[in-house]
Amino acid sequence: MFGVSRETLGRLETYAELLAKWQRTINLVAPNTISDIWHRHFADSAQLYRLIPAQAGHLVDLGSGGGFPGLVLAALAAGDSSRNTSGRALAVALVESDTRKAAFLREAARQLGIAVDILSSRIESITNSDSLERVDVITSRALAPLPRLFEYVEPIFSSNTVALFLKGRTADAEVEEARKVWNFAFELLPSMTDAEARIAVIRELEHK
Repeated sequence: MFGVSRETLGRLETYAELLAKWQRTINLVAPNTISDIWHRHFADSAQLYRLIPAQAGHLVDLGSGGGFPGLVLAALAAGDSSRNTSGRALAVALVESDTRKAAFLREAARQLGIAVDILSSRIESITNSDSLERVDVITSRALAPLPRLFEYVEPIFSSNTVALFLKGRTADAEVEEARKVWNFAFELLPSMTDAEARIAVIRELEHK
């Protein structure tokens, strides 16, 4: 999958086992997708990795849930020797307000041997506080329409920030709705895992 190293593949295999185990008691993903985790969740998340700027040092994933896409991206970064040996290691923070899901993320990160920050609080509390400093990349998956996402991220969005949002078939309509209130540069890239989905790449966000 995406040419990952043997070490990264091992981490993802462990991740899949943990997800299946915890899914019995916590609804981490839609039940009908658990049998297709590699495509529906791992590959869907991993496709964002190529869009992370080489110089990015801090990524924040909003509404991480079962860890998608944030924990998958952290696993890929941890196994990226070219990034880590060049001094461009990627620090990842996962924001998840559900305490049970946050507990899963902590256990998964521990067993995968990945250093990530788990911020168990409402997104508004995190983004409007001083707990997040320089943020280079913001990610989310199936969290909210773009206008609401922009409200969440505006406090931590700088001139150098890029947002990578996994969106569904309503992406075009969400962009048009958001443009009524926000100025932003954007690209809608085709998803590599779903013909009807898009990746919204957002830069230069500011309120009108």
